[in-house]
Amino acid sequence: MDGSMVLPVIIFLPLVGAAAIALIAPSRSEVLKPVAVATSAATGALTLWLMAAFEAGDGGFQFTQLAEWIGSAGISWHVGVDGISLFLVVLTGFLFPIAIVACDPPHDAKAYYIWMLVLETGCLGVFLALDLVLFFLFFEVVLIPMYFLIGKWGHENRKYAATKFFLFTMLGSALMLVGMLALALLTARETGGAVTFNVLELANSAGELPTITARWIFLSFALAFAVKVPIFPVHTWLPDAHTEAPTAGSVILAGVLLKLGTYGLVRFGLYLFPEASRYFAPLLFTLGVIGILYGAVVATMQRDLKRLVAYSSVAHLGFIVLGIFSINTEGIEGGLLQMVNHGLSTGALFLLVGFIYERRHTRQISEMIGLQKAAPVLAAVFTVVMLSSVGLPGLNGFVGEFLILAGAFIAHRWWAVVAAAGVILAALYLLWAYQRVFHGTPNDANRSMPDLNWQEKLVMVPLVGLIVFLGVYPKPVIERMEPSVNALIEHMDKVEGIESPTVGDRPEGSFEELRKLKADYGDEGEGH
Repeated sequence: MDGSMVLPVIIFLPLVGAAAIALIAPSRSEVLKPVAVATSAATGALTLWLMAAFEAGDGGFQFTQLAEWIGSAGISWHVGVDGISLFLVVLTGFLFPIAIVACDPPHDAKAYYIWMLVLETGCLGVFLALDLVLFFLFFEVVLIPMYFLIGKWGHENRKYAATKFFLFTMLGSALMLVGMLALALLTARETGGAVTFNVLELANSAGELPTITARWIFLSFALAFAVKVPIFPVHTWLPDAHTEAPTAGSVILAGVLLKLGTYGLVRFGLYLFPEASRYFAPLLFTLGVIGILYGAVVATMQRDLKRLVAYSSVAHLGFIVLGIFSINTEGIEGGLLQMVNHGLSTGALFLLVGFIYERRHTRQISEMIGLQKAAPVLAAVFTVVMLSSVGLPGLNGFVGEFLILAGAFIAHRWWAVVAAAGVILAALYLLWAYQRVFHGTPNDANRSMPDLNWQEKLVMVPLVGLIVFLGVYPKPVIERMEPSVNALIEHMDKVEGIESPTVGDRPEGSFEELRKLKADYGDEGEGH
């Protein structure tokens, strides 16, 4: 395949599948799911090809395609992938076929599969767009199918949850649109050049805007992404959306959609606004730590198992924000890796909770006891996924959290110490929930609960396999991320006229680098 064409094919193949499903006659409803699965699986296969063909040592954008779209307005079709976006694209291609295979809609299957595939196109477009207007369009495309997936196929309070999700996200998007226009127009005025929305060109002019102006525009982007992450205190839509969404919607929401916000903070926050990112880093660092502790404490109090997992996402995403705004190699790498890890672990948890709900028709922890005896395979898989979410060494969650805390310790060591308490709290609420649900003597309602069937086992095998693989051997992921992360930090330092000790010829061992950075920055660790 022509390398310049692979990204457009990856983006629009799910949309082609959605169009094909729309043309299927009502009398052929049995082929709807196979077409959806085949389309999403083919897209996933292309993302794996992309990962295999990606040059690990290159920190720039690869497989780029640039074409004029609306030339008079400076808008172009510009897509590309680097080590920062690569594994989010692969994660998207991996999770969508799993979610489609694992979960059948209760009604109106045609519309359900169409919206799922449109949603996949939107997510892939967000991760690959290198033009701000193109990014914004894909960012908004994601909102519509998710609204309908929650509002039409969700649970009892689905309309309330869908409306809340829509309003929160639209508010953030409106602010980002204003910021985008201001960035393009004011940059053109300062440089004397033509208006452009090309991300690479805007990044090269990042130091041209007045400091105060850049900080205000950064805030408009940061608030939009904070809602999408979501960061405390604009997180309140997330538990409702997760709780009321259908199982597949929860998997994609946790695994992919929340990463649109964290990815945006890296790609557009750090890249376009280096000085403003460092200026507001303490604030976002603090909000991340609050989110870690708040999410963990509130999760501990939940009586609904799905809502407990939803609040655990708030805590885990707080860790990712912590890593990003450490603004050093370890922190950003850990944040990127944890985006992938969270997608796998929390996506798997939502699937397992969905399997339990289909059998017991309840998510109340108090109504479930002794499930381990009735469904030992489900209990075993739940144990592995839960321990991954806790951050047990040897599973994927540990690697990301370790890098994040290492980077956070370099940047703001006392906040890192406070954030580490979140790991302990995660063990508390997840192990306590596991004890109540799976241990004990099952009552009559739970004693006859069936175990995982062959299809559900088939769905869980790749998830558990990746959880273990990334915990034991994360090198293939990290070595592809690292050059792009180093290039990002080098770009930030170049714009600000400073030299970063985290870029260049790095020591072989991360502990050696940590010692070097501590020596460079002294006891307070205020530098980046």
